[in-house]
Amino acid sequence: MDEIEFLVAGLGNPGKEYEFTPHNLGFLVIDRLAESHAIRLSRKENMSLVGLGSIRGRRVALAKPQTYMNVSGPAVKGLLERYGLQPDRFFVVYDELDLPWGTLRIRPKGSAAGHNGIKSLIGSLGTSEFARVRIGIDRPGRERQAGEGAKFVLGRFGRAQKQEVEEVVARGAEAIESIIAEGVEKSMTIFNRRAQGLQQEEE
Repeated sequence: MDEIEFLVAGLGNPGKEYEFTPHNLGFLVIDRLAESHAIRLSRKENMSLVGLGSIRGRRVALAKPQTYMNVSGPAVKGLLERYGLQPDRFFVVYDELDLPWGTLRIRPKGSAAGHNGIKSLIGSLGTSEFARVRIGIDRPGRERQAGEGAKFVLGRFGRAQKQEVEEVVARGAEAIESIIAEGVEKSMTIFNRRAQGLQQEEE
């Protein structure tokens, strides 16, 4: 088998109760990529569900860590070691409460910015230099109250949101495909359009 060139992980929580929630958008994007490229997420490796295949002519491993979002780091570190990859060959896709709903942001590196899943990855990998696709989940005009964030991200999407969610997931999958084919910098110019209501780009 050809060598794996990239590892793409989606962050989320395992279990039926979390399946269709904002916090599992990372998993949903990985599912969409797998479906689009006939990749079976059937291997159980390093505390993750993994599928191997090709996207845009490059050999990739798609992964859904099964350790729960906030402790994703060790699973991803083990997969990078397994496939002999450095963090610059790793991309992660996840939900971001600090971006407006449906906004998509690609970043080449950066701090965890309060996201526990990313904090776990940085801690395990020993670097913050890996590309991220962040999908905004904050509803415009929604007042944020103490403790309300966790309740929101783990609440199931309504049936009426199905089409909207599918569009967001499709865009996330397109962003990952673009990074694989075109690289991070070029993909940022395509996908990082300023969102309405976002006053300034975050650092």
